Amino acid sequence: MLKKALEGVLSEKESDELISAFDQIGDIIIVRIPDSLLAKKKVIGKTLLENVKTANSVFCQSSPVEGDFRTRDLEIIAGQDKTETEYKEFGCRFIVDVQKAFFSPRLSNERNRIAEQILDGQTVINMFGGIGMFSIIAAKNKKCIVYNIDINPDAVELCEKNIKLNKLSGKVFSIQGDAAQIIKEKLENKGDRVLMLLPERSDEFLDSAVAATKNNGIIHYYSHIHADKKSEATKLSENHFMDISPVVSKVLNSKIVRAVGPRYYQTVVDVKITK
Repeated sequence: MLKKALEGVLSEKESDELISAFDQIGDIIIVRIPDSLLAKKKVIGKTLLENVKTANSVFCQSSPVEGDFRTRDLEIIAGQDKTETEYKEFGCRFIVDVQKAFFSPRLSNERNRIAEQILDGQTVINMFGGIGMFSIIAAKNKKCIVYNIDINPDAVELCEKNIKLNKLSGKVFSIQGDAAQIIKEKLENKGDRVLMLLPERSDEFLDSAVAATKNNGIIHYYSHIHADKKSEATKLSENHFMDISPVVSKVLNSKIVRAVGPRYYQTVVDVKITK
C-alpha cells in the first residue's frame, strides 16, 4: 500500500529504503530519511499520514539514539506535534514518549522470548529497563518480581505510570539511578535473571551484572557485533562473552536480535554463571 502511494514521489529503490526505516508506535510514526531524500521529507510525511489510517503524527528522526538517557532528536513532518502515545503489546498497555525515552517496537519478539523463559517465583533485575516494557510483560505473564532500573528520570516516571496502568504495583519496582551503583547498594546476589539491554555498553557493566546475579543465575547479555557473514554473528558474540566473563559461564543460547547496520548485528547470549 505504501509503495503504491509513494510511486509518484520516490523511485522503487528509495521506497524500499524508506519502508524498512519507519516504525509505528501507537498513533505516531517515526521515519529515518536518508540525506538524499530530506528535500522530500514533507511530502513523505504527508503520504505516510494519508495512508496509515491509525497514525496522527509523523516524525523524522534527525539524530541517533545517544547519551546516558538514550534519547534522539525528532522533527515533526506531518500531523499533530505530540510525542506521547499509548502502545499495546502482548496484553499490556504502555504510555510512551518517543522524545523523552528510548523505545523500539522492533524488540517485541525478544520481549516475549524473555518473558517465556522466566519461571514463577524468580527475581529479575532489568539493568537498563527504560519505560518498563520487558519488565511489565514479564510480570504480567509470570509470578515474578522485577526491578526496573534506569538513569533517565523521564523513563522512570513513565515506567511508574505503566506499572499502575497494568496493575503491577508490588511486582515491578521502578528505580532511578546508575545501574552499577544501584546494584552495589541494594541488589547484589538478588537476581535469578539479569537483563543487560544496553548493547553498546554491555562490557562496561558486566561486573555489575555478575554481582547482581545469584550463583547459578542467568545473564541475558546483549551486544553489537560486526560479522562479515550473518551466520557468524552469534558465535562471535558467544566467544566475546566467554573471553571477558569474570566467572565460570555456560552459554545456554544465543541469537541475532536484529540487524543494526551493514554487517552489524545486535545479538543476545543467555549465560548461566557459577560464582
